[in-house]
Amino acid sequence: MVNEEKFVEDIVDQDDNFSMWYNQVVRKAELAEYAPVRGCMIIRPYGYALWENLQQRIDARFKEHDVQNAYFPLLIPQSFIQKEAEHVEGFAPELAWVTRGGGEELEEPLAIRPTSETIIGYSFAKWIHSYRDLPLLINQWANVMRWEKRTSLFLRTSEFLWQEGHTAHRTLEEAEERTRLMLDVYRAIAEEDAAIPVIAGRKSENEKFAGALRTYSIEALMGDGKALQSATSHNLGDNFARGFDIQFLDADGQRKYCSTTSWGMSTRMIGGLIMVHGDKSGLILPPRLAPYQVVIVPIWRKDKEQEAVNALVNRVEKMLKGKIRVKVDRSENTPGWKYNEWEMRGVPVRMEIGPRDVQNNNVMLVRRDNRAKEPVPVEALETRLPELLEEIQQALYQRALAFREQNTHSTESYAEFKEIIAGKRGFVRVKWAEDTEAELAIKEETKATLRIIPFDQPEGGVQGKCIYTGKPATCEAIFARSY
Repeated sequence: MVNEEKFVEDIVDQDDNFSMWYNQVVRKAELAEYAPVRGCMIIRPYGYALWENLQQRIDARFKEHDVQNAYFPLLIPQSFIQKEAEHVEGFAPELAWVTRGGGEELEEPLAIRPTSETIIGYSFAKWIHSYRDLPLLINQWANVMRWEKRTSLFLRTSEFLWQEGHTAHRTLEEAEERTRLMLDVYRAIAEEDAAIPVIAGRKSENEKFAGALRTYSIEALMGDGKALQSATSHNLGDNFARGFDIQFLDADGQRKYCSTTSWGMSTRMIGGLIMVHGDKSGLILPPRLAPYQVVIVPIWRKDKEQEAVNALVNRVEKMLKGKIRVKVDRSENTPGWKYNEWEMRGVPVRMEIGPRDVQNNNVMLVRRDNRAKEPVPVEALETRLPELLEEIQQALYQRALAFREQNTHSTESYAEFKEIIAGKRGFVRVKWAEDTEAELAIKEETKATLRIIPFDQPEGGVQGKCIYTGKPATCEAIFARSY
């Protein structure tokens, strides 16, 4: 315990300063650090391995739904951006421009992509001719840039990594079906892979994507009671199709505009992982995404014990290779130091192997989420470890779900609403009349935003009055302060 306290003494308590705790954990766990360019980040190998594991899971799920990967240019002509008026208005404050190249002034300024609807719309217009070319289902893995004024590693940086899916469809109904399908894919990624419970629903008119007909999202609750928008899916209607002349010849011989969609999830999810699962000792990573699922720590006091311990370590490592992501810590640091380092890094299971374990042909497994210890015979490891990792995966989800339920409030009083937002934080579910002016007023008065209009609305419709305007409520909505 002395060693543990010494190792984590520089980490502020979550309850004292959650934001500082978050930034310290990101750096101490060697996930990322700030770049020399304002608002940008350098993702370190451990952080990038976490992103790779998430990326692979996302990509596999996309391909199950017939989505193909492609790549589009980083630079977008100014004239493309201007073709969709609502889109350019929404992104104008965040755009970064290239105006010179090769020492010369460019004839047309080029925007560094904030998102790729415009350049992909241009491509779709060339690729789509007939209804037989539809649906067209494309995804790209890329970086984007949005010139942020206030930044935080992973959560909000000027440059970040993401995937952006773009599809074109024959009808608006097909586009809506795809938009909702991809949102459910994101829900599965968050809940099943990241162990983060989310609420799925529709964004308000004020919060929807610039140029979209409808925007849907999944919202998660962080450990400090703030919300995090974890992924979005947009039905763009024919807005971009008209701007870029994406037409097709239908079976009835008529030329028609496509209905398009776009949807994305980014490195922001890593920030969500940290804030949902982390504790006073650092990261706690869900096994399905952890760069290392098991870390093996050899233990010996006398030189004559070292050979036998290492022999068992090598045997176990060989046994697990290719089945479980395993790391053997062969550094010269003390066992206590290693325990603390790998706890900070959130490895789901620590495996201790010492002289007594060699004698008993056992190993000691220690869970990161609750520090429970379990001796396991070496011969049982190939069976027990996958079971234990799945138990941890489910335990993390259930713990996060319980936290969200404990911090979800309902009220019909605006005075109580303000008290909850100011003191308890969390999600606040209220009756709502979908009034944009009222929404903006609440944001001004409380710093809370309308996060989502959940899909799970009361059967038979909402009865009662809007919490702010007193008008007849049309839905229930969730408000919270957010990242």
